[in-house]
Amino acid sequence: MIAWIVVTIVGIATVNNAVKAMDQKFSVPGREGWQTNSEIAKLYGHTGSDTAPLLPVVTLPAGKSATDPAVRAQLRSLEQRTQTAIPGARIAGYGSTGSKAFLSKDDRTAFVIAYPPADPNSTFGGNPDAEKHLRASLKGATVGGAPVHLTGYDALAAQSGGGNGPGVLVEALFGGLGALIVLGFVFASFLALVPLLMAIPAIMTSFLIVYGLTAVTGISPIVQFLIALIGLGVAIDYSLLVVVRWREELAHGHKGDEAIVRAMGTAGRAVVFSGTTVAIGLLALIVLPLPFLRSMGYGGMVIPLVSVLVALTLLPVVLHSWGSKLDWPHRRTDDKASRSWTRWAQGTVRHRWVAALGALVVLAALVVAATKIHPGIADVNTIAKQGDAKDGLVALEKSGIGSGALLPHEILTTTTPPEKVAAAVAKVDGIHGAVAPASAEWRRSGTQLVDAFPTPDGSSQQGRDLVGEVRDAAHAQGTDVNVGGQQASNTDFIHAVYGNFPLMIGLIALASFLLLARAFRSLLLPAKAVILNVISVAAAWGVMTLVWQEGHGSQAIWGIPATGAIDSWIPLIVFAFLFGLSMDYEVFILTRVREEYDRRGDTNEAVVQGIGRTGRLVTSAALILFLAFMSLASGPDTAVKVLATGLAAGILLDATLIRAILVPAVVSLFGRWNWVLPHRAARVLRVEPSPRPARETAG
Repeated sequence: MIAWIVVTIVGIATVNNAVKAMDQKFSVPGREGWQTNSEIAKLYGHTGSDTAPLLPVVTLPAGKSATDPAVRAQLRSLEQRTQTAIPGARIAGYGSTGSKAFLSKDDRTAFVIAYPPADPNSTFGGNPDAEKHLRASLKGATVGGAPVHLTGYDALAAQSGGGNGPGVLVEALFGGLGALIVLGFVFASFLALVPLLMAIPAIMTSFLIVYGLTAVTGISPIVQFLIALIGLGVAIDYSLLVVVRWREELAHGHKGDEAIVRAMGTAGRAVVFSGTTVAIGLLALIVLPLPFLRSMGYGGMVIPLVSVLVALTLLPVVLHSWGSKLDWPHRRTDDKASRSWTRWAQGTVRHRWVAALGALVVLAALVVAATKIHPGIADVNTIAKQGDAKDGLVALEKSGIGSGALLPHEILTTTTPPEKVAAAVAKVDGIHGAVAPASAEWRRSGTQLVDAFPTPDGSSQQGRDLVGEVRDAAHAQGTDVNVGGQQASNTDFIHAVYGNFPLMIGLIALASFLLLARAFRSLLLPAKAVILNVISVAAAWGVMTLVWQEGHGSQAIWGIPATGAIDSWIPLIVFAFLFGLSMDYEVFILTRVREEYDRRGDTNEAVVQGIGRTGRLVTSAALILFLAFMSLASGPDTAVKVLATGLAAGILLDATLIRAILVPAVVSLFGRWNWVLPHRAARVLRVEPSPRPARETAG
């Protein structure tokens, strides 16, 4: 108790320092896009690699043209005004270059490209203050009598209507409040406070350990959200499992520490296997060749391991000292299995073929939807619904320039003439225009920069295909020509991650299979668990695809149109977390089913009793995690909403459709084959064998 109090206090005292120390920058080592962006950052003052450009846009009144000398002079003045507002920015436009790459076909819409220098104090890169300064400078500005709009990713994000969101602390409090309500329903006594109190040392200790990790490796700032919210849900779930089993042992007549010992011997064992499986799922991220994701693997695996440690060491002490006192007014007894869940399990077993086929049909539909998922850059139109930045974006789209101009392809060349590269790339179908400005900020240390402006948005298939076409055209001009920009970097990210994805899935599946084979003393049950977990994650991907990528729900619920793509890192994180978290429920349920089978010798009766005992627990635990993930969606960022939707949908699908319907139905169908572990396999796993029973006897 003293040790945990000390560690928790130290964790609270250092949590701000831990968050500040998380500064892992996005990188894709060994890939052309990232290496080119890094070179641009080094030579040109961090402009263009970490920062999306800002675009002042103007649409002239009918009858006026940007090619008119007077209007061009005003456009040149607009560039100078932008330069004054953002010192050190790399800027170009029609006014200074005379290139029609900055104009629409009718010469009425013009834009200026401005790459602000990156802010070294910004955790996620970029320069959020540049947008504020430039917007203030352009207030009331006109060209040819028309107002100037300021658009770009940062400008759209600033006008998304959500500010910076409620923050990690408030989100955690929201999740904690929802968890307390669920726990109050489960226990109907002050014991509801115990799992929530266990989350405090688990979260604070996780922050402390991650703070230590930042001294030896970079840790992504996203880890702070994972610790606060997923750590909250996992710590509560593990404590909930143990406390429910402890109260059940008390109801069966076991007094004092004997009830604690029996609860730890069953529920505590399940917690160890569950936490280890979650940690394996996250640790598997280290096989991917990306420091950004490896850091999330290192940091993320701390969460379940610390939660397990809290449940195994601190929780028994709390139950010993205050458990009986807190179990007041004890409105609910755990002497018998839940009647409603027992009836549910009996119905599922009785109609197991119908239940299994019905669940598989729904899951198959979602898995088919998941095959259409497009990891990439989400549609820029989903960032802001209205405002000046949105008006500028609409002006680009209506004029034919296209929203792709917000993320130009940046091309770096040394000996090959940049004008030659620009002329070649401009001929690529889907490129509105390309420019090679001759000013000093575009040509340094023997290198030159070319910007190519795509018409289609990066979320579209044409936008994704353009990266390869632009590279082919650029490389054909010389071996020294390399293509960067955020779209190229994103393409490299997708190839690096999803090219190694089968390896990651294989490692997780193998490790999980071996671990669960030991836990269940079976070969069939862990194989089924791994397969169903993959299906569960794929179904969550299907929900994200339908709701966000295709817009069947995003517009109705959040007022955000279809994204056209899912941010490339989201499916991976959803897989890593859901695979482990959903395995929690598998372990919770099947550990109890195995226990009942060893006692009764009948599979169907074991399923009924196991579901009757764990059904309420699993659904309550899932609801707690669901509320934690919904808290994650309270911020304004669309990508975070997509992530929260995937995680929340995955948890609910897994706890209901899979664990409450498909698992009991399939286990019932497999019958005695569930429990077979041959001698040779048992020897490898170093556990007792489970030979196939000659017949099942109801006990």
